[in-house]
Amino acid sequence: MIVEPKPRFQKKLPETIPVFPLAGALLMPGAQLPLNIFEPRYLRMIDDALAGARTIGMIQPRTSEVRAAPTLFDVGCAGRITSFSETGDGRYLITLTGVRRFRITDEITSDASYRSVQADWSAYEIDAHDDRSAADVDRDLFLEIMRDYLDAEGLKADWEAAENAPVEALIVSLAMGCPFAPSEKQALLEAQTFAEQAECLMALMEMSGGEDSGGDTTLQ
Repeated sequence: MIVEPKPRFQKKLPETIPVFPLAGALLMPGAQLPLNIFEPRYLRMIDDALAGARTIGMIQPRTSEVRAAPTLFDVGCAGRITSFSETGDGRYLITLTGVRRFRITDEITSDASYRSVQADWSAYEIDAHDDRSAADVDRDLFLEIMRDYLDAEGLKADWEAAENAPVEALIVSLAMGCPFAPSEKQALLEAQTFAEQAECLMALMEMSGGEDSGGDTTLQ
């Protein structure tokens, strides 16, 4: 499925936000990320977010080591809770819509069981404006590299939809949906413009070893 970025919320963003550290989970501005929340501390985080600015920062830990408070990457993406439901067994099913990337300037000390940070929104001012750089991407080359990569990885795609989709939608779909390593996803997140993200994506796809991942995975 091609993820086409939706209009972004332009409301004033809070100075501090709760963060949800999750390796390999990437949220991009304008895109949507479904989440299944079940840990008590994150259930509390959602409750507090819904009572406040409805904003949560998605960010990756720097290592895969399981720790209570892992070291975080400096850059994440804030999302607004745009859908919410509760299951019979107490889980929350939410959808975050990406608003804007941020850089952590400090971590906030509090009594909450979840983590909060001070966010520098100016680091990605471009997210508040119309990024037209996708027009500079060589679409034919991008699609060729994308096709070779997906075939090598055993990933399926709706090629009719892909060939008709805007380049920025392809960039977001690949960045969020492909099985890149967390550090590679972080590089995509930190690239400022669509053109820079496309360049990074093409390099990552070309560097892929092309080992078959199983054959039946569909790109989401």
